[in-house]
Amino acid sequence: MARLVPRSQATALRRTRSQPPRLLAVTGETLTDQAYRLIEEQIVTLRLKPGDVLSEQMLSATFGIGRTPVREALQRLAHEGLVIILPRKGILVSDVNPRHQLLVLEVRRELERLLSRAGAERATKEQREMLQEIARGMDRAAKTNDDIAFMRLDREFNRLMVEAAHNSYAARSMKLLQGLSRRFWYMHYRQAADLPLCARLHANQARSIAQGNVEAAGRGSDKLMDYVENFTRGTVGVNREDLRR
Repeated sequence: MARLVPRSQATALRRTRSQPPRLLAVTGETLTDQAYRLIEEQIVTLRLKPGDVLSEQMLSATFGIGRTPVREALQRLAHEGLVIILPRKGILVSDVNPRHQLLVLEVRRELERLLSRAGAERATKEQREMLQEIARGMDRAAKTNDDIAFMRLDREFNRLMVEAAHNSYAARSMKLLQGLSRRFWYMHYRQAADLPLCARLHANQARSIAQGNVEAAGRGSDKLMDYVENFTRGTVGVNREDLRR
C-alpha cells in the first residue's frame, strides 16, 4: 500500500546527509549524480521503504538540492526499477519481488565476471589504487560488522569495477541491476547473511582486479555470486522450477 513519507522521516533523511562517507567523494560529481547517490542510498537501505510515496519538492528540501537535479535523479532510479513515476500523482518506491531477484542474479553473474576480468586488464593506475583502498575498507567492515560502511563501499566498488572495464555496453546493463541487488541484500541480511564473509569476498575480488590478475578476478566474481545466490535462495525459498511460473 502506498504511504506518504512522514515529516519525521524526512528529518531523519536530512541527518544522514550530514554524514558523507570519506571514500565516496567522487571527482566531478554533478548535482544530479549527488541527488541520485543520496536518494538511491535511502531506498537501498530501506529508509525509504517499498510503497512510500515521494515528491520532488520533499526530496529537494530534504537534501538541499534543486528540483531539476532531483527530477533527473528520479528518472534514473525509475529506469533502474527502484521507483515508479506516476504522472500527476507522485513517485512510488517500487516493491521487491523475490523471483525477480533471482532472475536479476542470472544476468548479474555473467556481467560481473566479464567486468571483473576486463577491469583486471584495463584499469588505470588510479583505479587500481582506489580498488586497493576499497579492499582495505571492506576488510575493516568485515572486522567491525559495519553494514552502512559495507553498503557504501559496495556501491563505490560497483562503480569502479564498471568504469575500470571500459566497456560502455556492459556498463549500461550492469547499472540497471546493482541497486535492485543491494536493496534486496539490505532487506534480508540481518536474518540470513554473513556480512563479514560477504565483505571479505568483495575485498578479494577488488584486490584481484587491482593487481591485474584476470583469472583470480574471474574466480573472485564467481565466488561472490555463489554466495549471493545461495543467500537469496535461502532467504526467499525459491527454487529453479518456481522461476518458470
